Amino acid sequence: MRGVVGAAALLLASTMGAARAGPDLGDWRVDAASDGQVTASLYATNKLITGGGALGYSPVLTLACRPNGEPRWSEWLQLNDSVSASRKITVSVMVDGGGQFDESWSVGPRGKMLVREGADGIKRLVSANRLLLSWRFGLLSGRGEADFDLAGLSEVVGQVAASCNADPP
Repeated sequence: MRGVVGAAALLLASTMGAARAGPDLGDWRVDAASDGQVTASLYATNKLITGGGALGYSPVLTLACRPNGEPRWSEWLQLNDSVSASRKITVSVMVDGGGQFDESWSVGPRGKMLVREGADGIKRLVSANRLLLSWRFGLLSGRGEADFDLAGLSEVVGQVAASCNADPP
């Protein structure tokens, strides 16, 4: 029995060492789809209360790279509650506590995803530490806000670009 426990401990130690040997991706999760698209996703540090008010959830920011197609890079924000806009929505953006500016994002399926195409949005984030996104759910529904700790983002973008066979933004 001691041999099995010792072998398990040795295996655990070696896998933990291997995990530390790679780049520190922080809380980012990197995935590749069968079509070659590579994504990196991160949960917001804050929670939004669902429409019913009983549960909270953290919006998810995803950066994506498509190996074939244009635009090659995009970012999207996944929500549990839908926004009332049907095509475009204004999202207020603040990077590292700097000045706030507005961008136009597309509204995805069922209003639960906000999408921004192009590498320029990702490029401005590569050296950033924090990202704050804010938007209106609807005329009478109030605002949503998602705060992201971007630790490890430059390594994540490098890994996604390499996996996607693309130049980093």
